[in-house]
Amino acid sequence: MKNVLVISSSLRTKSNSEAMAQEFAKGAVEAGNKVEVVSLRGKKIAFCMGCLACQKKGKCVIKDDANAITEKMKKAEVIVFATPIYYYEMSGQLKTMLDRANSLYTSDFKFREIYLLASAADTDKKAMNIAKRGISGWIACFDGVKFKGGICATGAENPGDVKERATLLKKVYVMGSKV
Repeated sequence: MKNVLVISSSLRTKSNSEAMAQEFAKGAVEAGNKVEVVSLRGKKIAFCMGCLACQKKGKCVIKDDANAITEKMKKAEVIVFATPIYYYEMSGQLKTMLDRANSLYTSDFKFREIYLLASAADTDKKAMNIAKRGISGWIACFDGVKFKGGICATGAENPGDVKERATLLKKVYVMGSKV
């Protein structure tokens, strides 16, 4: 059994990336893992100030929801990032959260496996490659952490589009079940 944290970064209700996050979580739970899904929707997460106080104090000096999420990230063995793709990159809210999790760099973090779930209105597969590069840059800061896999739902423009793609959701479920 692994401790799995799924972070859904879409601010849109019933979003495609959130549907993928839920399906991954379902597969991971049914495989016997402990899973928590955290949505950034409704959370207050300010921009990083670059003061680096977090590396000395072990947490960010800004008092908002980012500290609690960072603490969950620290304790998770597996982290799954679910994001809509905007202009061929992860959402700004996910990038802001990753910046605010800077205290993890000097902590005794437990995560070793990272997954990426993405949805994009565009049908071009390069959307996932560019978003994966952004996540890979974050992963590179942590020794022993590996990118384990990713799935992108391209051509998913309207909320609920992925709900009609049984094959895609099955693939996401199976990925979750193999954590």
